[in-house]
Amino acid sequence: MTMGATLAEKIIARASGRQQVAPGEIVTCTVDLAMMHDSGGPRRIEPLLERLGARVWDPDKVVVISDHYVPAVDAQSAAILDLTRRWVAENGIRHFYDMQGICHVVLPERGHLRPGMFVVGGDSHSPTGGAFGCFMFGVGATDMAGVLVSGETWIRVPATICIRVDGTFAPGVSAKDVVLHLCARLGMGGARYQAVEYTGSAIGTLPMAERMTLANMAAELGAQTGLIAADEVTADYIRASGGDPGDFTHWQGDADAGYRQVHDVNASALAPQVAAPHSPANAAPVNEYEGLRVDQAYIGACTGAKLEDLHMAAAVLRGRRVAENTRLLVAPASRLIAAAAAADGTLAALLEAGAVLMPSGCGACAGYGAGVLADGEVCISSTARNFKGRMGGRGSRVYLASPYTVAASAVAGAVADPRPLLGESA
Repeated sequence: MTMGATLAEKIIARASGRQQVAPGEIVTCTVDLAMMHDSGGPRRIEPLLERLGARVWDPDKVVVISDHYVPAVDAQSAAILDLTRRWVAENGIRHFYDMQGICHVVLPERGHLRPGMFVVGGDSHSPTGGAFGCFMFGVGATDMAGVLVSGETWIRVPATICIRVDGTFAPGVSAKDVVLHLCARLGMGGARYQAVEYTGSAIGTLPMAERMTLANMAAELGAQTGLIAADEVTADYIRASGGDPGDFTHWQGDADAGYRQVHDVNASALAPQVAAPHSPANAAPVNEYEGLRVDQAYIGACTGAKLEDLHMAAAVLRGRRVAENTRLLVAPASRLIAAAAAADGTLAALLEAGAVLMPSGCGACAGYGAGVLADGEVCISSTARNFKGRMGGRGSRVYLASPYTVAASAVAGAVADPRPLLGESA
């Protein structure tokens, strides 16, 4: 008797032109879309294509987004951006978003993703696209060059781990807390080279921004991708972004699909989480780190500065002030998000509390541009990673948390539980 297929297996089977695939098989897949940014894209791809004497197989299936070196802070950054803009023009890439925000946010908000697509991205957090029912994963420059020339890539079909999230999120608890909890529970390599599929009653209640956080940080679990089957919430987001969700009901895992493991998370029992340096796997309930003084609070990155993330921070900060001797930096994940936050009063609430508004882009999350840390400084951040030296000096220390917890910590000047500030008991 044949076992049902997971969502990952269904998408890979379609992309490889087969009726079905099984974990461990190596297949060649047709790529529906390739995404690159200014750091790992044209400046690394151009010399490879020149050496091959090759050109892009289909410019309309390539999206380029400048987000790492924007805005340029020195001559080297400006040169990288100049090369990116020139390469895009020379290769006829129509889908180029220059200084519009972080690639993992801009790609879906401009309507490029739909359920069932097989997508490659030139960045380790490319699994974000899996929130839209795509199989999207990150590749390096050499593999990306192969995709750009041939429109194909190979893949070893991954087994799938099911993460079943049930219950109701309490005020002050978010998807970021779920994934930090999972990093501690499963470890950084707990899903290595596998697909993670999020299911359960709590997932259906989440807006797309929260689902994107779960898919994004599947990378921190070592997974090849993170997936969430599409529903009406997905379809509504895609339509509002100018895209077409297609027959999204088709792209669902079978009820009898074979998962390698199933892990249950009770959202109702989950407390806000904080991950200590220098790994997301060092996560524990916030009370274990409460009172630890912070020099900087950072709300930014693809994981922590979408519109809903800014709403979380504003819910904590309204009517309050950032503590003296603590700085709060806010870098909206895209210009569209910044505009929406300005229109609905969110930015005003953040700025009135004492936040400093930063440009949209990867920025201090990856140690670029403004907002990096000095040796010895302590930061609490809504970003996905807190590796040694990632956000500045190698002697700095970064704690990861949700925007709720980052905002509460900015008010306290130390790691703090957001629930009391939201009228909830800890």
